[in-house]
Amino acid sequence: MTATALIATAILVGALAAQAVWSAWRLSIVTAGAAAACLLTSISGVASTRELLAAVPWDVLVMLVALGLLSELVIESRLFGVLAMASTRRSGADPTRLLVLFCVGMYVVSGLVNNLTAILFVLPILLQLFKLLGVSQRYLTWSLGMVVVACNLGGAATPIGDFPAILLLGSGNMAFGDYLVAAAPPTLAALIALLAAVVLVVRPARDLADSPLSRRLALAVMGALFRRVTIDRRVLVPAAVATAAMLAAWTTLPADLVGPELICWLGVGGALTAVPRTGERLLRTRIDMEAALFLLSLFVMVGAVSRAGTFAALADWLTTLPVSSPVQLALFLLFAGLATGLFSAGPSMAALLEVAEALAARMPPTAVYVGLALSVCAGSSLFLTAATSGPMAQIMTERAGLRDPRGAPLRFGFFAFVPVGLLAFAVIQSIALAYALAIVAMA
Repeated sequence: MTATALIATAILVGALAAQAVWSAWRLSIVTAGAAAACLLTSISGVASTRELLAAVPWDVLVMLVALGLLSELVIESRLFGVLAMASTRRSGADPTRLLVLFCVGMYVVSGLVNNLTAILFVLPILLQLFKLLGVSQRYLTWSLGMVVVACNLGGAATPIGDFPAILLLGSGNMAFGDYLVAAAPPTLAALIALLAAVVLVVRPARDLADSPLSRRLALAVMGALFRRVTIDRRVLVPAAVATAAMLAAWTTLPADLVGPELICWLGVGGALTAVPRTGERLLRTRIDMEAALFLLSLFVMVGAVSRAGTFAALADWLTTLPVSSPVQLALFLLFAGLATGLFSAGPSMAALLEVAEALAARMPPTAVYVGLALSVCAGSSLFLTAATSGPMAQIMTERAGLRDPRGAPLRFGFFAFVPVGLLAFAVIQSIALAYALAIVAMA
């Protein structure tokens, strides 16, 4: 590689590592990295700043902002609170049923809204119930850990659930229906396998006292606390209609006729217009500019590395390894999972997509792209810091001030999550490899 390629790669990797370690300054770090990458490519003559900005996938950013606003509209309808309370009642406050129902619920919800939104409005109800039941540290770790993993799997199950899948849809690498049909079954299989392992082998509820009276009391208190929480149909109906219309359009309309970003723009715009006062307030106050600026800076750095030739060199090296194509794919997917564990899902997906495109030219694209999405999901489940919703779950747990029956404070931090993360990574990464290799074998 040239000196420019080496320096551009060092800027990208250094910025990603720094933002992972010092997350409180992540935005400053990545924007500084993007500026440095622009300066490098301009001085070296590889690409001007205008060229790097022109290469940014603005359609992906449009979809990200629009879907974020749709999530905010669903929040305004209070749907999450009602669903969480319904799951609580359905479980009868039984710890094992509670774990399973909330994991399944978060998997479904995260396929339609972003993980952070789902965690923010469901976790407070779950933590309040844990406080009433008097759970143990072991149960708290495995239940909250599985909720975070379920969010990751739900986000990977649909093309609009999380950024890696949105990037695949927005870049045109996979159509909406193709991705949904290909990715939903393996993510659901991973969720079932993980729940079976946790419920039947780990059994986090085995050290909890079985008290029907405390369960009935907890349900009564929760019912009293949330009895006035009702769904605002005036807000929910436009959001639901827009979502259904977008899903239908993404599935049936040719992408070259009406792009997925335009469908998203029109659908969310229509939903916001249907409730003008609420829509205007959300547009003024709830656009996630932090996420948009972070991804813009990331795309600029990735573009600089791409123009410098690093990804082309990496793809050439990978495709010329003296091993079979399935082994090349397996090595790539395993690397993607580990890299995501270190750098988080968004940066890993954006950086590795160009290499995936080179592999997809020689192997079935579904195996490469869905395998990559599943591997990124596995990596985002490895460490608490790699998951989009992980740090927020940690902060909310600390603020809840939970204690076990003996009065010891309960924690949900990086090291507590490690056993859950290792199990989740092993299961999801294994399914990613098995799925991708099976598609290649059948081709």
